Amino acid sequence: MPIGNTQPSVRLAPAGRPGGPAVTSPTHRGGTRARRTRGGLGAERFAPYLLVAPAVLIIVALRIYPLILGVNFSFTGDGDQNGEAVGFGNYQELFGDPLFRTALGNVGLLVLLLPVAVAIPGLLATFIYLRVPGHRFYRSVYFFPAVLSPVIVGAIFNLLLAFDGPVNVVLGSAGIGPVDWLGDPDVAMFVVVGVHIWATFGMALVVFLAGFATLDAALLDAARVDGASLRQVVWHVIIPSLSRTIQFVFVTTMIGMLTSMFGLLFVMTSGGPEGSTYLPEYYIWIQQGQMNRPALASAASTILFAIMLVVGMSQIKLLGRSGKVD
Repeated sequence: MPIGNTQPSVRLAPAGRPGGPAVTSPTHRGGTRARRTRGGLGAERFAPYLLVAPAVLIIVALRIYPLILGVNFSFTGDGDQNGEAVGFGNYQELFGDPLFRTALGNVGLLVLLLPVAVAIPGLLATFIYLRVPGHRFYRSVYFFPAVLSPVIVGAIFNLLLAFDGPVNVVLGSAGIGPVDWLGDPDVAMFVVVGVHIWATFGMALVVFLAGFATLDAALLDAARVDGASLRQVVWHVIIPSLSRTIQFVFVTTMIGMLTSMFGLLFVMTSGGPEGSTYLPEYYIWIQQGQMNRPALASAASTILFAIMLVVGMSQIKLLGRSGKVD
């Protein structure tokens, strides 16, 4: 019996000859793995670009390229000067037009009313999140106006807000004289904006509810234990926790007000009375469709884009600040 530590010897068979275990050299194995790893890392590096490429191409082809063409077209003339460069002539004509200045003033009014348009769905989403009685029913009712066409919404409110309509009948029974809701230049724009908020706040409500899904319930429980009131819970817990959601709703609501009110304006007021309900998008449609001034409409579109860009960049800056605070 052999004594000592003996190791069985393994004979390496030459390549191409049977009769022994075929052993791959460590160097060869390591080199193969390294090559495969480098190939895998390369594929992972380019995978994100391949995934976003279709969306980028669509945005470039259908958004950025037409935008560049529109900006270039805004420096050309209309009518007898069609295709000729006129410099900033269209922009000078725009700012000299009282209707366009009214449209820009109404944009300022939208900015002032923006906090109201955001606060309404925010408060309703808070009540739903806190499970007030009937919260499931309210969730569906609040979203229902968002699925209606602006034309339908405008037609409904035209009937309700007519001079002899149901709203004035109710006010008359309470001893209040009839109000010319859509015929008074000082009232009409507020009415149209109010109808727009009613018709669209359901989408913002859904966004707020999605934000509440990320809210730490322990914070609310701690606030209740400390005896915080509802106002204190909203101000000191909910608003700081949903700061990013609130900023997002601000951006989308403002863009919606600037670009999605044409249907209501067309059905309810047609820009009147006395042009008091003009917005840039309605002015663009008038110049393009009725006045046959496409170059002037392109200039107005460029200004509207600049306004939305300023609003968007301001909100992005606020988002960055809130992120640093968090």
